[in-house]
Amino acid sequence: MATTTVAPPSGAGTSRTGAARLAFLLLLGLAALALALCASVMFGSRSTSLGDVIDVLTGTADPNVTTIVESRYPRTALGVLAGLCLAVAGTLMQGVSRNPLAEPGLLGINAGASASIVAATAWFGASGSTDTMWWALPGALIAGVLVHVIGSAGTGTSVVRLVLAGAVLSAVLMAFIQAVTLSKPQVFDSYRYWVVGALGGRDFDVFWSVFPFAAVGFLLALALGPGLNALALGDAMAVSLGSHPARIRGGGLLAATLLSAAATAAVGPIAFVGLAVPHVVRALAGIDFRVQIVFSALAGPTLLLLADVVGRVVMRPTELMVGVVTAFIGAPALLIAVRRMRGTT
Repeated sequence: MATTTVAPPSGAGTSRTGAARLAFLLLLGLAALALALCASVMFGSRSTSLGDVIDVLTGTADPNVTTIVESRYPRTALGVLAGLCLAVAGTLMQGVSRNPLAEPGLLGINAGASASIVAATAWFGASGSTDTMWWALPGALIAGVLVHVIGSAGTGTSVVRLVLAGAVLSAVLMAFIQAVTLSKPQVFDSYRYWVVGALGGRDFDVFWSVFPFAAVGFLLALALGPGLNALALGDAMAVSLGSHPARIRGGGLLAATLLSAAATAAVGPIAFVGLAVPHVVRALAGIDFRVQIVFSALAGPTLLLLADVVGRVVMRPTELMVGVVTAFIGAPALLIAVRRMRGTT
C-alpha cells in the first residue's frame, strides 16, 4: 500500500490572493451547506416550499406543515454530525497515513460496531435505533483501540502495520458476523437495516448521545492541523521542525477513531464520504491540513444531506437509504483517486 502520495504543504500559503480565494471558497461552502439544510427539511415523501419552512421557523405555519417540517429536524441534525465526522476522519486518516485511499473503515471501526450490534441482538435482545447505537459505540471504540495496540506493538508505530491490523481484525469480525446472522435469521433482519446506513428513524436522543465523542474528536483534529502539515514532509523533517511524529500520528488516529465511532454508531456504516470529501477539498482548497479540516467539516455534511435528499426524492413515497446513494456518488471519486495515484506508487 502506498504511503507517500499526499503531497506536503509548500508553505504557509498566506498570500493575499490565496487568502481571498480561501475566503471565497469558505463563503461558497457555507452557502452550499445552507442550501443542503433547507433541502433536507423541505423534501421528503411530501415536499414543502421554502416559504413553508420560513413560516415554521417564525411560528406562523399551518400545524400540519409544522409537523412535517419539524419531523425532519432530527435526520438533518444527524446528517450534519455524521457528515462532519466522516469527512474530518477521512482527512485525518489520509494525513496520518500519507495515503490518499485511506478512510475510517481501515481502522476496523465499521466491523467493530457491526459485530457489537450483532452480538447484542443475538444474546441481549437489543432492538431499535437507540439500542443499536449504544451497542455500536463501544464496539467501534474497542475495535479502534485494538487496531492501535496491535499495530503499535513492538518497535513503534507503523502505518502499514496499523492498516494490516485493521484488515485482519475486520476479516475476523466479519466472519463472526456472518456466522451469527446465518444461524439466527431474526438477527439478520435487524442487522441488514442498520448496516446499509440511514439518517431516518432516529431522534435527537441519538444525536446528543454521540455528540460529546464527535466534539472531542473534532477539537483534537483542529489542534493537530499544524502537526499534520509537518508530518506530510516526512518523519525526519517533522522532527527537525520540532514536531513529534509518533504523538501526531497517535493523536490523529485517536481523533479519527472517535469521529468514526460516533458517526457509525449514530447512522450505521456509510461508505465513501470519508474517502471522497478529502479529495475534493484538497483539489479546491489546497494541501494545508488546517484548511482541509475546516473545509471538510463543511463539505461532509453538505454531501451527506444532499445524498439523503436524493434518496428521499427518487423513490417516493418510499426512500433509498443514504448509504446506498453515497456508494453511487463515491465510486467515481474512488476511480479518480486511483487514476491520480498512477505513476506515484
